[in-house]
Parts: sequence; structure tokens; C-alpha cells
Amino acid sequence: MKKDDLDLAIIGSGPSGLAAAVKARQKGIKNLVVFERDERPGGILPQCIHSGFGLEKFKEELTGPEYANRYIKMAQDLGIDIQLDSTVLELGKDRSIKVVSENKGIRTYNCKTLVLAMGCRERARGSLDIPGTRPAGIFTAGQAQRLINIEGLMPGKEAVILGSGDIGMIMARRLTLEGAQVKAVLEILPYTSGLIRNEVQCLHDFNIPLLLEHTVAEIHGEYRVEGVTVIRVDQRRNPIPGSERFISCDTLLLSVGLIPENELTKMAGLAIDLSSGGPYVDELMETRTPGLFACGNVLHVSDMVDNVSLEGELAAEGAFLRINDKGYVSGGIIDLKADSGISQVVPQRCTRERDVWLNLRVRDPMGKMKIHVGDIMKTTFASARPGEMIRVKIPKKALQELGPADTTLKLRCEEV
Repeated sequence: MKKDDLDLAIIGSGPSGLAAAVKARQKGIKNLVVFERDERPGGILPQCIHSGFGLEKFKEELTGPEYANRYIKMAQDLGIDIQLDSTVLELGKDRSIKVVSENKGIRTYNCKTLVLAMGCRERARGSLDIPGTRPAGIFTAGQAQRLINIEGLMPGKEAVILGSGDIGMIMARRLTLEGAQVKAVLEILPYTSGLIRNEVQCLHDFNIPLLLEHTVAEIHGEYRVEGVTVIRVDQRRNPIPGSERFISCDTLLLSVGLIPENELTKMAGLAIDLSSGGPYVDELMETRTPGLFACGNVLHVSDMVDNVSLEGELAAEGAFLRINDKGYVSGGIIDLKADSGISQVVPQRCTRERDVWLNLRVRDPMGKMKIHVGDIMKTTFASARPGEMIRVKIPKKALQELGPADTTLKLRCEEV
């Protein structure tokens, strides 16, 4: 089995992996390879034909394929080696990887640094325990999106969508535009779990019924979905007896959450932060294993592709410092902890070497609110929702003013 040495290996060629590769090459890292198990680069973006991408990164509105093509072209112009149809089977604690592909067979690589950019997958019916039969016509929202936008196939004519994640709401609009009837979008929470702009543009603007505090109680149909029984839930998400009603449909789409693809991460022995679903990282996306970085949706599920690309660039910056022994960490590590009202914070630790951007999510919807970063700073937001990421910048100066005994910063929020 042939062994090769790499300065940098990147697993995944979605927006974070491509951004990491481009930034790394621009920094001067030449011995790098991007491994992609699909037949083309771009990750999920090629099937996201709606607009709304690139507003922060490129200062213009792009579709998903256009955004991906920008980075693919940059990678090609820089001569970056993207090995397609290549699956990483194993990741060792020493940053060695085993890769299999049709053209090159099984190969192993010893990597000075490695960036995890594997993205995420959808939660499927098996994790929901919905009673009923197992007929045809049940899809995840992303699967239906690929069928329509890539394969040119319609999943059905009358649909019910369970879950109000961004892909679910976008697919409600997409099905409507293609001539299908979306009977209802059901959400077990008292608010939508995606971006408010998608709720307005995809549901309200197309008069698609949104049933909050509802879920599917049973699926009907022997060979094909014939309908679903929906039921209202109380504040504890328990079904309310007597509130059931039947909705006929031939298709059920599931938009019930995304799971970071961290099987390789666990194989490398990295602990997973249960609140974010990804490994613990610092402000340059380095995990607790030196030289091993994580970015994008494998780290935490993001709302905006622009933020995903930024994380890839930060990971490349960290890899460059590691490869060149530039004194990556000094001054002590500060732990960042989610406290009152905050459900998630990424990164979970930082140094005092540079400005730090925090990605936060609140536990419940809020109006005007303040976020406190320990006692060193606070910032105000007009509103906040669990489905929308909040970004907060901690200046380097504020971190350096902390005493040597200050090793933890607690993040909390309150309505004002």
C-alpha cells in the first residue's frame, strides 16, 4: 500500500473545504490535496438553485451553483489537486488517513495538518419514531431537492412537509413553483426553526399553510403515502388528544434537523460538543489535537454559506501557522462557555493572540436583547431566534486585558 506525505489534506470539497484549499494555496502551502467522495466538487451547493448566497463574501446575490463555481474556478486557477470519487475510510490520531478511489485504489497519507470539512447529513424518519406504514413517498427535504433540481424528477403532486428548517421551507416554495400542492408545513415548536426571510419569502408569499405546534401522528398508505394524521402539541410537545385531523397527500418531506458528519472525527478520538454537534475548536478552528482542524457544517450547522467559507479560511490560516511553526498559541487558553439564554457557542476556546468571532445561538426567541461576554463587553441586538446564528466579535485588546487567572468567559443573554 503506497504512502505519501502531505503538508495539508482537506476532507470535503463543499464551500468550507474549497475556501480552506484556496486560502491555503494563497498562503503558500503547495503540498495539499482535497479529497471528495462525490463525483463533482461543491458539496450541497449545486442543488441549491435558489438565490441568497454570497451577499457577505462577494457583495452580490448568487445562486448555490454560482457560489460554488466561484470557488471551483479559484481552485482550478491555483492548480489545487481535488481528488473526486475518493472516500476517506480511516482517520488516525496521528493525522494519517486511508483513502479509497476507483482510479488509485487504497492509499494512505501522512499529513502534517488536516482540515475536516465533511459537512452534515439530514435526520431521517428512523430517528423520529413516527407510527404508521412504510410506503413510498417519504423523502428528506434535501433528497427531494436533489430529485427536482439535479435529476429533473418530481417526488409527488400533493405534499405535507414536517419541520420548518430552511431546506423544508425552500422546498415548499420549489414544489409550488413546479405545480405541486403543498397542503401544510408542520412545526412542533411555536416558531419556525429556519431563517425568518425563508418563512416570509417561501411560505407567506406563496400562501402555504404553516401549522405551528403540530406534528405527524401517523403515516397512512400501503404502497404509496395516502395521507398523514396531524396532531397539535402542548408546550411540552406532548400530543393533545382530540386535536387529530387527517390530511390527504402522496408525499411527505422531512425537514427535521441536520447532523454534522463526524464519524471520522470520532475515529480520531476527538470529543464532540453535544450542543453544536461538532468537535471543540479555538478561534482558528483547531481541535484539541494539534494540526487537526474542523470547519463548516461538520463543526456546527450554519445558516449562511458565507460564514462557512470564512471558517474554512480561518482553518487554512491555522494550518499555515502549524506547518511553519509560527508560534500558534501563547498567552494561555480561555474557555468560552454558553450560560444563561445561550444554547451554543463556537469556538469553545480561544487565545489572546487575535480578534475572535463567536457564533452563538439563543435558547428561545427574544426581542431586543443584550449579550454579555463575561464582564469584558456586551452588545445589543434588535431580536434573536434559535434558528438564526448571532456573530459577536471580541477584540484582541479586551482579551489581553484579562488577568492570567481569567481562564473562562461565560456568554449569557437577556431581554432589555
